[in-house]
Amino acid sequence: MTCDEFTKIALLFPNAIAAPHFERTAFKVIGKRIFATLHEESETANVKFSPADQSVYCLIDKKAIYAVDNKWGLQGWTTFDLAKVDQRIILDALYTAYSDVIKSKKK
Repeated sequence: MTCDEFTKIALLFPNAIAAPHFERTAFKVIGKRIFATLHEESETANVKFSPADQSVYCLIDKKAIYAVDNKWGLQGWTTFDLAKVDQRIILDALYTAYSDVIKSKKK
């Protein structure tokens, strides 16, 4: 999957927008939190999961899907190496993260 394909998929969800976020592009729901970020230079994306969902996705391929290596990883942020992960898995991951944000009451 390319960065452009990732962006197109992330923006398919209702009220999803892209905005600059440090050296990344953040994808968030209008009026709510970020559900994913994209780092084009490294061709990786970070997706926000619950700890339970994170543990499931990380089992798929530990070299291509893994917790962010800091406190953000402990909060569910998970890195996807876009070139190594099937598009269907990334679509499912984005849907899971987006759905969690939609269900949350916090901004």
